[in-house]
Amino acid sequence: MRGGPLPRALLLLALPAFALQGCAWVSKTFHATVSTPPPAAGPAAKPPEAAAHDKLFAEGMAALREGGHERALELFSAAWQEKPGHPGVAREFDGALLSIKKDGDAAYAQGKWEEAGKRWMGTLRYITHPASNWRSYPFTRSEVQAKVDRLTAALTEKALTEFRRGELPLAIADWKTILSYDPGHEEAARSLQTALKQLETLKNLPPGK
Repeated sequence: MRGGPLPRALLLLALPAFALQGCAWVSKTFHATVSTPPPAAGPAAKPPEAAAHDKLFAEGMAALREGGHERALELFSAAWQEKPGHPGVAREFDGALLSIKKDGDAAYAQGKWEEAGKRWMGTLRYITHPASNWRSYPFTRSEVQAKVDRLTAALTEKALTEFRRGELPLAIADWKTILSYDPGHEEAARSLQTALKQLETLKNLPPGK
């Protein structure tokens, strides 16, 4: 027999069985790797949304930075209602309330009666809130109420004097000022209606009367 390369069939027969099995496994693995596409990437996980009470508190802090002390207290109160004992509200509430009272005092000193009344009434509205440490304040609720009462009394006296003099527009403006910070003030509401009717009557009088 002349020497030469063995036929391919004889070579395959000469390979050990385990080698053939290994080749088959490699072939299957290769085809599986090539034919199977990678799994599609899913949507990115969304960060968890902030709780309602934290959103309200954040809005309150934004209002506080802009000088909206009463708006901040309104939002803090809403956050506290959602989560009683909210630590942020407990930390910031007193400072905002003290600022409202201070704003009212400053407005009164500048002769801004309407603004003073609104700030003091805001102080009264929130001083009894559960987040308020009112016992540590440099004023009491009764002292703030006394400021409101004195302001209302002064405006009422001024309006009545103007009404008697026939200065109806001035009297009407003063009674409207009272109602702007104390909408439930019945005496001011009645006096305002009387003055408005009288002013309308005067406007409808024929010339020369």
